[in-house]
Amino acid sequence: MDEKIPLLHEDLVLINYEAKNRNDLLTGLSKILIDKGYVKESYTSGILNREKNFPTGLNTEGVKVAIPHTDAKYVNVPAILIAKLKNPIIFKEMSSGTEDVQVLLVFMLAIKDPNIQLKTLSKIMEIFSDGETLKSIYESDSASKIIKKLKPIIGE
Repeated sequence: MDEKIPLLHEDLVLINYEAKNRNDLLTGLSKILIDKGYVKESYTSGILNREKNFPTGLNTEGVKVAIPHTDAKYVNVPAILIAKLKNPIIFKEMSSGTEDVQVLLVFMLAIKDPNIQLKTLSKIMEIFSDGETLKSIYESDSASKIIKKLKPIIGE
């Protein structure tokens, strides 16, 4: 089944989001998705466990990013939450699992269909390979501007 539900929503784009550390950030972002009905209560523990075992920090050019995600069983309605952080949060780097990455931009995925998740990750990785695009997303001062930049890339 092809998910034609839009993944990007202005109310899921957070500007200058503040958190004390990675767990505080992931818990806070998860709570937003839970409160809006996108994910189940268990999403928080799923995302924290997955991040601990399979880190999602990326040492991208321009702006460092993280793409926390977890199993589809925790998702009610597919969505991507985007958080532009006020201050960097340390994530472990995806490929090494040990290097620290000072993340400023988070793309939290909540996707039901694993095939769609792979396609979406692939499209998001295109964004991450372009330092100028990442920088322009991070420098955007509104949710609508960020969505406008992402929709053509993600295919919405």
